[in-house]
Amino acid sequence: MMSGEQGWDRARWLWWLALLGGISFFIAVFQRLDGPAIWAWKTSGVGLLAVWAAANAREKSGWLIAAALGFGALGDYLLDAKGLEVGAVAFVIGHIIAITLYLMNRRPQTTPSQRLLGWLTMPATLVIVWAMLSPAAGWWHAAVYSLFVAAMAAAAWTSRFPRYRTGIGAMLFLASDLFIFAGEGGVLSKNVTLWLVWPLYFGGQALIAWGVVSTLAKEAKA
Repeated sequence: MMSGEQGWDRARWLWWLALLGGISFFIAVFQRLDGPAIWAWKTSGVGLLAVWAAANAREKSGWLIAAALGFGALGDYLLDAKGLEVGAVAFVIGHIIAITLYLMNRRPQTTPSQRLLGWLTMPATLVIVWAMLSPAAGWWHAAVYSLFVAAMAAAAWTSRFPRYRTGIGAMLFLASDLFIFAGEGGVLSKNVTLWLVWPLYFGGQALIAWGVVSTLAKEAKA
């Protein structure tokens, strides 16, 4: 994927290991495997993306993306090891860090359509979650969490990082959570969402990492 870009990446091998860990985990998803070893396997993809980002970090923004990915990996583990609420807290912290990063790196100029999508992402997400989960008890917990994901996606979309890497990656991340809620709310069968959630999530995280890390590292090297 980055074979034509040389010199900026300090640890290309970590990138490929991260892809191996994240892509191969779909085997565990499909087989519905569980247990401590499976939780560690689940964490390996985004965890190695975080290590790769840290290896390439040269200034504050580089460390922020490494931290955001690190809390995402922690959330992956805690969701299974400690439960939904604890895992969600780790993800929210990661989203707050990512929002901070993107707001620090806003795009100087955006087109009207880009601004419109940025502004609509949060309210549209809230409406979708409400439509899928209400009036079930506790639906608003999912709605509040989804607003953090949507804010992260909107901030990424309007940041200066490549829109077709980081921006789309953040939107894929948001889509993966919406498919989780669709399965929980009975809008879609979990046999369907099984095929969507992990690929969208890990693919989104990989695109986010690729866009941010490569941009920052090339600038630092220039």
